[in-house]
Amino acid sequence: MGHTNQAPHRTAQVSSSAAPQNARAFTRNEKAPTAIVIGGGPSGLISARRLAAAGMRVTLLEQRHHLGGAVGAHEVGGLLLDSGAESFATRSPIVSDLVKELGLGDQIVTPNSYGSWLYLPQGARRTPSTGIMGIPGNVNDKSLIPVIGKNGLRRAQVDKFLPVSAGENAKTLGELVRIRMGQKVLDNLVAPVVSGVYSTHPDKLDVDATIPGLREAFRKHRSLSAAAHAFRSAAPAGSQVAGIVGGMNQLSERLVEDLYAAGVRIVTGFDVIAVDRDESTGQWFIIQRHTTDGENTPLYADYLVLATDGPTVARLIGPHVSTALPALEPGPEVALVTLVVDAPALDKHPRGTGLLVSEEATAVRAKALTHATAKWQWVADAAGPGRHVVRLSYGRGGEDARFSEVALADEQLITLALRDASRMMDVALTHNNLVDADVVRWRGVLPASTPGHRDRVKEFRERASELGTLSTVGSWAAGSGLVLTVKDTYEQMDRLIYHAAQDWEGVTSPKAATAK
Repeated sequence: MGHTNQAPHRTAQVSSSAAPQNARAFTRNEKAPTAIVIGGGPSGLISARRLAAAGMRVTLLEQRHHLGGAVGAHEVGGLLLDSGAESFATRSPIVSDLVKELGLGDQIVTPNSYGSWLYLPQGARRTPSTGIMGIPGNVNDKSLIPVIGKNGLRRAQVDKFLPVSAGENAKTLGELVRIRMGQKVLDNLVAPVVSGVYSTHPDKLDVDATIPGLREAFRKHRSLSAAAHAFRSAAPAGSQVAGIVGGMNQLSERLVEDLYAAGVRIVTGFDVIAVDRDESTGQWFIIQRHTTDGENTPLYADYLVLATDGPTVARLIGPHVSTALPALEPGPEVALVTLVVDAPALDKHPRGTGLLVSEEATAVRAKALTHATAKWQWVADAAGPGRHVVRLSYGRGGEDARFSEVALADEQLITLALRDASRMMDVALTHNNLVDADVVRWRGVLPASTPGHRDRVKEFRERASELGTLSTVGSWAAGSGLVLTVKDTYEQMDRLIYHAAQDWEGVTSPKAATAK
C-alpha cells in the first residue's frame, strides 16, 4: 500500500469537533484575541502551542485527516514506525528541550554505534569521520583513501594552502567544495551526504541556506577543512543525532495532546481555498472549499499563521500585498519505501546503520538506505530476532519527476527497493523474504535550497510583514531539519505575540521577542 505525503497518524483520527476528555474542562478566555493556524505539520503544531501559551484563543486547521506532517507514523508488518523524520540533530538543544517539555525526556535515545557506509561506483565503503555534511575536517586522515583514493586525498590537502579568495564567493556548496578540495571529495563524500538530506545535488544548493555559518567559518579559519573541523568541534559530544523510543511520531502525538489540553480547537479535513480580511474590523477570514455536506461557513480570527508549504503561502497571501511576492519553488518530491523482511543474514548489520549513495553509483537507484533495526534498538526489540526493517529513499532534486523512480507505482518501487537493498547490503532479499512493505510519498515537504533562496525568503517575509497580524512558518523558510524548523517557528511566533501584547490585555509577551 502507499500514501501521498503521510500515512495515517494515530492522534489525528480524533473527530474535528471532539476533544479528548481531559481537554473538555478547559475554559477559554472569550476576551482574548483569536488566532487561526493553517497547517498541522510540526510548524503548525508548535505555532499553535506557542500562541495558546501566550493566552490567545487558537484554532488549528489541517487539510488532511491526520496531523504531524513529516513527523508521523505508519504501520508496516505490525510495527508502528516513523513515516517521515526518524531523528533530530543534537547540535542544538532546542528539539531535545521541546521533547523534555512534552514529558518524553526519558525516551530520548541515540543510534547504535555501528557506523554508516557510502555506496560508491567501486562498491560499499565505510564512511570516514568527517566534519560537516561530508566535508572532511582533517584532510590528513588516511581513512579517506578508500573513499577518495590517494590522488583525491592529495587534492583535498591543497585546501590548506589555497588563499581564502579561492571559493570565497562561491554561490553553491558544490562549487565551494570543488574549488577547495576537488571533485573526488565532492562526488564521493559531500554529494552522497547532502543529497541524502536535501534530495538535491550540492551544485544546486545555496551555501548559506544549506550550512548556515559555513562561509563565515571558512573566512575565519582560512580553509574549508578547518571550518568543517570547527563545526564538528562545536557540536555536543557523542552522536550527532538522537531519536525517541517509539519513533519521532511520539513528538507529534504529545504536541496534539498538549494542544487539546490548552483548549486549542483542532479541525482536520479543512481545505482552505482562500484567506481575506474584513476591511472594517481588520480580522482575517478563512474560506473553505465546499464540502460534501455543503458546509462552507468562513472562520474569523484576529491573527493568522500560515504553516503550509511556500507556494501555498504565496497563493493565499499574494493578493493582499502591495507588490509581487518573489517566486518560491517547491522542494523535490521524495518516495520512502519501508521493507519489513525476515532475513537473519542482516543480524550482523553488514552495512552498519545504513548507506548514502553517490550519484555516480548507477547500479542502484536509491539515494539512501537506513537499516532501522540496526540503527535503533527499540525497533530491533519490537521486530524480534531475524526480522529487519529497511527503509530506502528515492528522488533527487533536479530530476523530472515523470521519469524518475518516484513516478513508479508502489509495487514497482517495492520490487526496486528489494533489488537495491540486496546490492547495497550484499544480502539477497526477494519477495520471499518480504513480510510487508509501504510506500510514503512526500511532495513539497523538503525545502528548496537553490542559490538565492534565503534572499527570496527574506524578501517574501518582508512583504508579508506589511499585513501586520500575519506570520509565515515552515521548513520552506526555516531550512531542512527539526532544529531549524523549531527555532524559526519560535522566533516568528514570539514576534507575533509581542505585537499582540501591545494591543490586547492578557497576552503574555515573550521576554526574548523584539519588535520587528
